[in-house]
Amino acid sequence: MLDDTDRRILRHYQHDASLGPAELAELAGVTPATCARRLDRMIGAGFILANRAVIDWRAMGYEVEVSLRVTLDKTQPRAFDEFMAAARDVADVIEIQTFLGRVDVRLSVIARDMAHYQQIYRSAILTLPDIADIEALMHVARIKSDEVLPI
Repeated sequence: MLDDTDRRILRHYQHDASLGPAELAELAGVTPATCARRLDRMIGAGFILANRAVIDWRAMGYEVEVSLRVTLDKTQPRAFDEFMAAARDVADVIEIQTFLGRVDVRLSVIARDMAHYQQIYRSAILTLPDIADIEALMHVARIKSDEVLPI
């Protein structure tokens, strides 16, 4: 379980994982050795999953994001597994979420422009197995996108 010191370290670390050990320790009010030891423990325990670069896909030339709500053909016993395996291989699908309810899966797809999206949709999405229904929602604005936890 995490104590108050762990939470202080995580609170600062999640806002800026590029902080050096001394800077992070100072913000958290602990020594650099304590900070490093606790970070290693939290990584080992699975509290910290990764440090990664977050790339702005718009800066890379992708202007279109579409959410596709997919309902699978539940009469097919392997529909879910087959669909997931194929969807993972579509490079322009940046996120896959599963749900309980009428919609089974949501795919987040990025494209350079609408012509590129149509090409992806026709050649890569519509060819995915076991789709019973699909609904496209065009993203207009991202109001909040935050992975920071209130710790």
